[in-house]
Amino acid sequence: MQMKKTKTKKGKATAKRPKEAVKSTPSPPPPTDDSESDDGSSSSGSDTSSVEDVEHQEPPASSGQATLKKMKRAVEENEDDELGSSNERKKQKKEFFAADSFTSLPLSDNTQSALATMGFTQMTKIQSLSIPALLSGKDLIGAAKTGSGKTLAFLLPVVELLHNAKFGSRNGTGAIVISPTRELAMQIYGVCKDLCTNGKHHQTYGLIMGGANRRTEAERLAKGVNIIIATPGRLLDHLQNTKGFVFRNLLAFVMDEADVRIVLFGVKYSWCYDDSHRLTTATIVPPKRILEQGFEDDLRAIIKILPKQRQTMLFSATQTKKIEDLARTAIDKSAVYVEVPSDTSLATAEGLEQGYVTVPSDQRFLLLFTFLKKNKNKKIMVFFSSCNSVKFHAELLNYIDIPCMDIHGRQKQQKRTTTFFQFCKQSKGTLLCTDVAARGLDIPAVDWIIQFDPPDDPKEYIHRVGRTARGDEGTGRALLFLTPEETGFLRYLKAAKVTLNEYEFPMKKLANVQSQLQRLIEKNYYLNCAARDAYRSYLLAYASHSLRDIFNVHELDLSAVGRAFGFTAPPRVDLAFSMKGPKARRHNGQVTKGKGKTGKLANGHAFSASNPYGKKSAKDKRQFSH
Repeated sequence: MQMKKTKTKKGKATAKRPKEAVKSTPSPPPPTDDSESDDGSSSSGSDTSSVEDVEHQEPPASSGQATLKKMKRAVEENEDDELGSSNERKKQKKEFFAADSFTSLPLSDNTQSALATMGFTQMTKIQSLSIPALLSGKDLIGAAKTGSGKTLAFLLPVVELLHNAKFGSRNGTGAIVISPTRELAMQIYGVCKDLCTNGKHHQTYGLIMGGANRRTEAERLAKGVNIIIATPGRLLDHLQNTKGFVFRNLLAFVMDEADVRIVLFGVKYSWCYDDSHRLTTATIVPPKRILEQGFEDDLRAIIKILPKQRQTMLFSATQTKKIEDLARTAIDKSAVYVEVPSDTSLATAEGLEQGYVTVPSDQRFLLLFTFLKKNKNKKIMVFFSSCNSVKFHAELLNYIDIPCMDIHGRQKQQKRTTTFFQFCKQSKGTLLCTDVAARGLDIPAVDWIIQFDPPDDPKEYIHRVGRTARGDEGTGRALLFLTPEETGFLRYLKAAKVTLNEYEFPMKKLANVQSQLQRLIEKNYYLNCAARDAYRSYLLAYASHSLRDIFNVHELDLSAVGRAFGFTAPPRVDLAFSMKGPKARRHNGQVTKGKGKTGKLANGHAFSASNPYGKKSAKDKRQFSH
């Protein structure tokens, strides 16, 4: 099996295998945070349990085993084929490190010793631009590509600030670092731990996040934690309710991956183009998802509670010029803006080979299945648009003997933590995930980033592919799945300085397992339920996409989409879409276009609260109707 990269229709070649970037795994968080059940926390994921692998369902009948064997046999017929790409794109070598070394900075002996022990000698460009300004006490907004050393760029000044102030446990909390996800918070905690331990700094540090034991966290906060790495929801809970939590002496406030929660400032940008396909001034629209709205409220409340006299730092991977005007509620007006200049005008890493493949909706899973089967010896991350989709595909792939791990927002924190560190340590394997794993995480030596479901916007694409080709010599590959109707998304990526090569995938090389897949989903009750939930979540995520001119849920062929989830016909699900437009609104869970009207898909399927799955034909065979 071959995948061809085509700059022209006739171009063919074979790409070299990318080198694996060797990186250290972050130190795990203290185990005491998950030792007991969560007490009194408002976090939905507060209780913990033992880690369990994805359960393999026993086939209900002997036909299940036959189906499984046929699916394996269809792939084994093509074992001699290789899935790859053609010529590796020509790259201009860009200096990753700056000319300055850490020894040129006015740092304490403790910090210099820690840097030497950790093997850091030369500063990266974002570090050389931001650390001197931060050491002088200025507020700062920093922007640089993923994997450029932003974590150390803000942690080093924070540790040095508290060291010079002789900050101790009796002084309470002197610095707070907010992370958008728990996994990124754990990674930042690991770097902070190494920096303080190797430098013999006496400052204390701790990890505060949803899913961990709240009572244990509260006890530690009451004793005094100088440096806190936290997620917004749990931090706000402690700020409001934990007695003995002293934060009036706060000296520094850091928000990492600032653009992930741009709704901190109450707005979000949509991408707009003129008739010449040029990116115009962004339009401000309200936050569209409940999770983001919750983060907005939490962050606003946190900023309001924290002392106003503090040093504030905002860091992100994507361009943040637009954030500068919005940041006035959280940062001083005299803040310094630093950005690593791009010599090649590319928004992604130099060592990243990127491409897309156009595949019909009903063949998306077949392509993913074939790809993973052929690349079992590679380290792969696959991104989905919803938790239910991750759960279903993980259960299905493990059931049909393609081992994979999964991370998503509905898992208990202990399982998420264990899975994250397990995947970091592995040299090969597959991780299915939502965008919870796309923000700032440094996962060593990822070979492939597969975007099974397209990202919400170009910024999200940049963060997803940033999990590979990290560092100065990091290399990796990224593949984006698009249906023929979704190729307009490439214009938005191009405007965001992301250029993708087109790959031609020979569809005749796909593992022909569609009929076996449909029989498996039909006969296995648990997989059927998971597939139905994933199908519904896929449609809801599609309907809430920010680029509705490209990702139009009403243009979807529901029959084709259903086949990708193993259904012979679209299952009966509640499609309570949010169809935002001049005449569209959502009323009590029912989609309406004006009063009393139901929405219609292009294929003629009408849907409403009483008929959520659309028109039924004589050949329609739906399962689990209620």
